[in-house]
Amino acid sequence: MSSSLASIIDSRSAITPGRWAFAKVALASAIGTTVEYYDFTLYATATALVFNRIFFLTKDPLVGSLAAFATFFIGYCARPLGGVIFGHFGDRVGRRNMLLITVLIMGLGTFFIGLIPSYATIGIWAPVLLILLRLLQGIGIGGEYGGGMVMTVEHAPPHLRGLCSALVHIGVPAGFLIPIALLGALSATMPDAEFISWGWRVPFLFSVVLVGLALFIRFRIEESPAFQSMTQHEKPSSVPVVEAIVRHGRSIVLGIGAKVAESGLFNIYAVFAITYAVTVLHLSKT
Repeated sequence: MSSSLASIIDSRSAITPGRWAFAKVALASAIGTTVEYYDFTLYATATALVFNRIFFLTKDPLVGSLAAFATFFIGYCARPLGGVIFGHFGDRVGRRNMLLITVLIMGLGTFFIGLIPSYATIGIWAPVLLILLRLLQGIGIGGEYGGGMVMTVEHAPPHLRGLCSALVHIGVPAGFLIPIALLGALSATMPDAEFISWGWRVPFLFSVVLVGLALFIRFRIEESPAFQSMTQHEKPSSVPVVEAIVRHGRSIVLGIGAKVAESGLFNIYAVFAITYAVTVLHLSKT
């Protein structure tokens, strides 16, 4: 978000939204966060449990697991790119349309992962398609979180901005629990051969339901009042990301460092631990 837009958010010239418009936007952002963390958690769990057996068939299971985790890492590499792309166009053409695109990209990426044939069926194209869809997923997720947060804060009254930005995170627990519950239930109730063959695909295909709900709500929200005000008063920055780096470079670096530390620890105990428990300790997947 450019500095000029940041100043407009606090100015009295900003357009005042409807009384409960900000609540609708917060709900739409929370559902987008649910889709984001659903996709993230589902992919992480499937990486630990099945991808090395479906898309990376090698004589050494460790090599297959490392290759599967490499695709997980690729998604993280794509997230900053998504943030830059959708942040740029969000500052130039509006937040609402970008949020429609990001949730659609995330959902379609997850849905089509559930349709990829196995390595035994199409050979090298299986991991290639997985990598491409993971990149698509990462780009969409990269634009979703920041865009949803900005949209919510810009709609909220000044005295409720903190509360409304916190409401966006309501979707996080749901995004964690739904895919784990689905995979756990399928794994516990299906023979291993059937789960590996097609059962793991069900939660990926189910993502289209969450995306449909998110799009249904987001089509009914209005553009950010702050963005509307900015377009009326001045021309948007030609390269918003450069302006942000020049003016807020130190804060950006600190934010990256804080997120790397948090995400690194989380993935050790939430993703790698699953693989270790199943492959080394030989514990049940459920």
